[in-house]
Amino acid sequence: MNDFPAYRRREITDKIVRIAIYITTFTILIPLLLIFGFIIKNGISNISVGFLINNPVPVGEEGGGILNAILGTFILIILSSLIAVPFGITAGIFLSENSNKKYAQYISTLVDVFQGIPSIVLGIVAYVWIVLPLKKFSAISGAVALSIMMLPTIIKATEETLKMIPYTLKEAAYSLGVPYHRTILKVILPAALSGILSGTLVSIGRISGETAPLLFTAFGSNILELNIFKPMNSLPLLIYNYAKSPYPEWHELAWAASFVLITIVFIFNLLASIGEKKWKIKF
Repeated sequence: MNDFPAYRRREITDKIVRIAIYITTFTILIPLLLIFGFIIKNGISNISVGFLINNPVPVGEEGGGILNAILGTFILIILSSLIAVPFGITAGIFLSENSNKKYAQYISTLVDVFQGIPSIVLGIVAYVWIVLPLKKFSAISGAVALSIMMLPTIIKATEETLKMIPYTLKEAAYSLGVPYHRTILKVILPAALSGILSGTLVSIGRISGETAPLLFTAFGSNILELNIFKPMNSLPLLIYNYAKSPYPEWHELAWAASFVLITIVFIFNLLASIGEKKWKIKF
């Protein structure tokens, strides 16, 4: 009987904390849902087949679309991934394999710090490294800036995922005479595929909406440009330029483009969730 009041206090405390968590969660979700609802309300009315398959038109003409921006966005994502993913995975493997060494801990800390660098700074770096020497804006310079942004997320995702893989898995491969490089490529990396995939898609979701680095690098283009060594448009650049224009019809197109961009980011996150469940390995 003496323990009954203590038990009741714990039960009441548990309910209070649980209710507080629910209230906090819904409070955070309300502004997010309002933003999504506002973008959908203003953007979906301007979505049409012509809007998705046509290029922009000059001011004053009716119609026009965002095909050049959509294709430019995917080209920049592909180029950035081709640069960032191999380097990010390699660096993550290095950090996980040397996690007990001090220099690896220092490098891991630098990666954490690097993740907080403003995107506009990375855009200026890519501008100095590539745009100035080549003396022209280009998609490849934008991809370099975006790939630098992707690196910390991919590195940390790879490192933390590999650390969770039991060492016995590696020992089993060694006991069968499998060399180190094949153990990493054929045993360890497939086991960490879900975490690496999630980290990669999260980093892609982050760069999909970046504008500042592209203002100094890809710069944008009003035509459909597929040459990666020339200026190229993207959805964030198009939204930025249309939103700051004085033309109401361009403002409507900016809302529609925002809706398309959010849809693309949502698809990437959905694919990350599906891929994580499909390739997740339980130990």
